Amino acid sequence: MKKTSTIKLNILAAAILSLASTAQAQNSARTIVSVNKQADHLEIKTNDGRYILKPYSDKIMETSFIPAAERFNPASHAVVLLPARVKTSFKETASSIQYLAGDISVKITRSPLQIAYAYKGKPLLSEKNGYSKTAEAEVLDFNLDANEALYGGGARALGMNRRGNRLPLYNKAHYGYEERSEQMNFAMPLVFSSKMYGIHFDNAAIGHLDLDSKKTNVLTYETISGRKTYQVIAGDSWADIVSNYTSLTGRQPLPPRWTFGNFASRFGYHNEAEARGILDKFRAEKIPVDAIIFDLYWFGKDIKGTMGNLEFDKDSFPNPRGMIADFAQQGIKTVLITEPFILTTSKRWQEAVDKNVLATDKQGKPFTYDFYFGNTGLIDIFNPPAQDWFWSLYKDLKNMGVAGWWGDLGEPEVHPSALQHKTGSADELHNIYGHQWAKMIAEGYKKDFSNQRPFILMRSGYSGSQRLGMIPWSGDVNRTWGGLRSQPEIALQMGMQGMAYMHSDLGGFAGANLDDELYARWLQYGVFQPVFRPHAQEEVASEPVLREPKTRALAKAAVELRYRMLPYNYTLAFDNNQQGLPFMRPLFYAEPHNQQLLNVADSYLWGDSFLVHPVLKSGEKEASVYFPAGSNWFDFYTGQQYQGGSIASVVVTEDHIPVFVRGGAFVPMTQVVQNTRDYSSKKIELHYYHDATLSRAAGKLYDDDGETAQAYEKGRYTLMHFDSTVKTQVLSLRLTAQTGKHEPAVDRVVSMQIHHLNSKPVQLLVQNKVSTFSWDDSKKLLSFDVEWRKNTRANINIELNK
Repeated sequence: MKKTSTIKLNILAAAILSLASTAQAQNSARTIVSVNKQADHLEIKTNDGRYILKPYSDKIMETSFIPAAERFNPASHAVVLLPARVKTSFKETASSIQYLAGDISVKITRSPLQIAYAYKGKPLLSEKNGYSKTAEAEVLDFNLDANEALYGGGARALGMNRRGNRLPLYNKAHYGYEERSEQMNFAMPLVFSSKMYGIHFDNAAIGHLDLDSKKTNVLTYETISGRKTYQVIAGDSWADIVSNYTSLTGRQPLPPRWTFGNFASRFGYHNEAEARGILDKFRAEKIPVDAIIFDLYWFGKDIKGTMGNLEFDKDSFPNPRGMIADFAQQGIKTVLITEPFILTTSKRWQEAVDKNVLATDKQGKPFTYDFYFGNTGLIDIFNPPAQDWFWSLYKDLKNMGVAGWWGDLGEPEVHPSALQHKTGSADELHNIYGHQWAKMIAEGYKKDFSNQRPFILMRSGYSGSQRLGMIPWSGDVNRTWGGLRSQPEIALQMGMQGMAYMHSDLGGFAGANLDDELYARWLQYGVFQPVFRPHAQEEVASEPVLREPKTRALAKAAVELRYRMLPYNYTLAFDNNQQGLPFMRPLFYAEPHNQQLLNVADSYLWGDSFLVHPVLKSGEKEASVYFPAGSNWFDFYTGQQYQGGSIASVVVTEDHIPVFVRGGAFVPMTQVVQNTRDYSSKKIELHYYHDATLSRAAGKLYDDDGETAQAYEKGRYTLMHFDSTVKTQVLSLRLTAQTGKHEPAVDRVVSMQIHHLNSKPVQLLVQNKVSTFSWDDSKKLLSFDVEWRKNTRANINIELNK
């Protein structure tokens, strides 16, 4: 009894200390002068400026501080959500001001000045000093609880809990990184906390994000200039919080369906004959492939000196239009690399100068400088005439048949501080260069190819780049086990931050390291990452067709599984488009209050139905896997059952990585096709993983033509729903479909696969008629076909043995 009381006292003391930390404000010189409550915001005038508090929804609150000497800049590069009408209340006392907007409450203490945020009464965070200014930066700082984990800041390799790091907010390539990289291509001024909130600093200028590096329980945002605006985002679950963040900054449009296929890619294909030869090998080996990517040899024979030509080299590619058309006839899309640098030695240099499309020095002359590829200028992506000129090149290539774009070096890779853009300096605009570039392409498609979905592969962007259709990758990772180990973390973090398509060069990019085991494991992991794209420097082949037979067979099996997963993966893309849900999800999504999961990145959820444990070490024979609570889990390959909430040691085999399916999951799959053009949802496999502990379950499949922009909004889709219930020894399954107003209903054949029944069923009824079935007693697998007519409801009743 005494021990219990001591524990309770310790918990109470810790809570008091936590509240004291949250409530601590040290800038006593700041005072409130006046308070003005408006219908849609609260304005507080202080002795050094003014605050504007504006709710965007009942779970998002924006706070702006405008120093006394500044005018408020309302323009955001990240936010697209219009503030909603939110029910607010306001209470003012001698000591504080209480502002309630929906579920978020803000308490402003008068002396010393302090702003604190809570969600449904639960404290989230508070300003510490609030706004301050040093010789180097303008600063916003916040109190942290002693034990909260922090995520975000863009793409980094630091460990899942990023607390303790001071992160540069400056997009910068890190060639050949492995397990640790503090600065990479994609910085975002965004932080999420294990206390279930996010804070987004809505300002593009460069700076730093300090996640308590001094161990003083302080989160600090530092910027060289610009807006002192941030949004606090709350929610009831991680899915809710990320959904709210993506409602604020925009949702990812569905990419073309071929995005989910396999790519032929390397650095790079030197000529048409080489490209045709590699695709011939894919066809001969019957390894599915959907696209071929051309690196910079498409516009020049040499790496250096030709960047900026942006037209096919006539010697190496004598008939590009014919080549692209031939590939398209085979179902193969052509993707071209482009960069924003126009070298002084390129064919377009004088044209770029004459048309004033380049960033300048302070005297207005083209700013030139040296970098790896030569002496260069930089396209001023912030200058409308430069955008028009750059887009015209894309448009001409698109009309030639090019299906997708790879935007490389878009940090920009070298971006001198003295360089001037139309709307600001290099340092003010550096972090949104890639964002603006993607925006130019996305808007170009809306104007000139409005019914088509763009494919925009880029390695650098900003908060909200997902709404532009940007598909990011993790840069020039080293071709080592250390390089592989950092990849799940990077993708999980970026998925939380809205960039759900973050993926890696499968097999690793940098270095001439021939490691067949590493290559196979990376591709096996790639089945369960958003984009399946082997790519590397050409000293060691990245294409599976060029690897030795055993490795080629393992790679082929991975590619084929990727294609079999197409209906499930495309449905994940739909959920991302509609709700902002990432494909790859940390385990704490399933158990947000399990402290043991806050730093886990070696296992993750693929959608809500799969648990994936990549093999990240050479020679691994067994793996310790945690199975999230809430249901049983089944080995995807062997069917072995694992209890939710438990840890088990699983055997690792060379032909696949450990993958498990949640009990109660409906997993739509298809037979292997050689590219996604041949896929049809008129014939699908529907796997149901029966879990006797669950009385009901549900799943879905989304389908459209894979090409039409905004197909769902245009009513050109089918959304299939699957439900199961168990009552008195009868497992009932129901298939229903919802079609858009411009989508005809079609007949389908559904190959039903019911896993993990205890024994052979007594009877099967399909649409109230006795039906035949197959039973595999060793696998406990029930199989039968359902002819699903015109998407009418299909009812299935399986009478189980007692």
